[in-house]
Parts: sequence; C-alpha cells; structure tokens
Amino acid sequence: MTTKLDRRDVVKRLMADRGDTVAVTGLGATTYDLAACGDSDRNFYLWGAMGGAATIGLGLALAQPDLPVLVLTGDGEMLMGMGSFATIGIHNPPNLTIVVLDNEAYGETGGQATHTAHKTDLSAVAKACGIADAVTLTTMEEVSAFAQRIGKLGTGTAVAVVKIDPAEADKVLPTRDGVVLMNRVRGALGFSPT
Repeated sequence: MTTKLDRRDVVKRLMADRGDTVAVTGLGATTYDLAACGDSDRNFYLWGAMGGAATIGLGLALAQPDLPVLVLTGDGEMLMGMGSFATIGIHNPPNLTIVVLDNEAYGETGGQATHTAHKTDLSAVAKACGIADAVTLTTMEEVSAFAQRIGKLGTGTAVAVVKIDPAEADKVLPTRDGVVLMNRVRGALGFSPT
C-alpha cells in the first residue's frame, strides 16, 4: 500500500520558492492549504464556482504572459472542470502550472469517492488534451523536483496530480470578499482597483 502525502506539507513545499507567482485556488481545502502557508496579495482564493479555477488561471496566464501563474485545486473540482484541460492544451501557456491535490474524495460534500478513486487518471486526461508536461506525483522527492517549476516559465503548461492523504486539516480562512481579493491581486500586479 502506498502512503499518501500530507496536503499541507505538499503545498508548503510548492510555495517555498514562489517568487512573483500568482496562485489561484479552487474552493474549499486548497484555499485553506494556501492560506495556511501564509496569506499573500498574490493569492486569489476562488471560494466557489466549482470547476472554474483552471480556466481563471488560464485567463490570467494569457493576459499576463510574463507572470508565473499557479492553479492549486482538488480532484473533485478538476473533474467538474475537466473540459478546461482541452482549452488549456490548445493555448498551452508556458507560464501556467496546475497542481491537482488528489485525495480521491469530494471533501466539501462529505467525502464521497471521486472518479480518481477508481480508474480516472487526470494527468492522462491532461496529456490527451495536449498538455505534454503532465505527471502524477506520489513522493515528496517528486513534489520537490516539480516545485522547481513554480515561479518560472516553462516551454508549455505543466500539470501535476499529487496523491494526498484524505485526512482533513484545520481550516485557515482568509477573506471571502471577492472584490477585496480581486483588487489586492490587481494592486500586486500594478493595476488600479476596479
């Protein structure tokens, strides 16, 4: 039996050398994980719109091609927005990195098994959509090696599906005010508030 990784350890390692990276989170646990690593004006917590994190990250990456963008989401949300891989594969921005924390469960609705607990392989889906740099990570050594990508531009979009333990961690709740979140990211990028 393979031991799955601790979600907070994974996120902490991924964010250790983030530089100017803007991080977009999916709803629920990935927001708590990123906030637990330290709140930043470059953190955009989505809080809802299940399935939308990857496309928001894509839009930001296309609008700011010199800015590293990280999408940190879960398997349930990525399954909801799986079609976004097809659009991302067409554009393939080199400044976009997507990390899927895969606990094989819908954590926000009671822990029901997701499709990844069965046969669905999200890194294979990403590859089939044209994202060549798509991997599944199961060790902290692999996470550390992949973390070298965060904060840098690659040759195309990178996707990592990280197999994590389904245990819940304490909730760290940043602001839920969408206008505040949007304006602080805009400010961090040198734009005026809307």
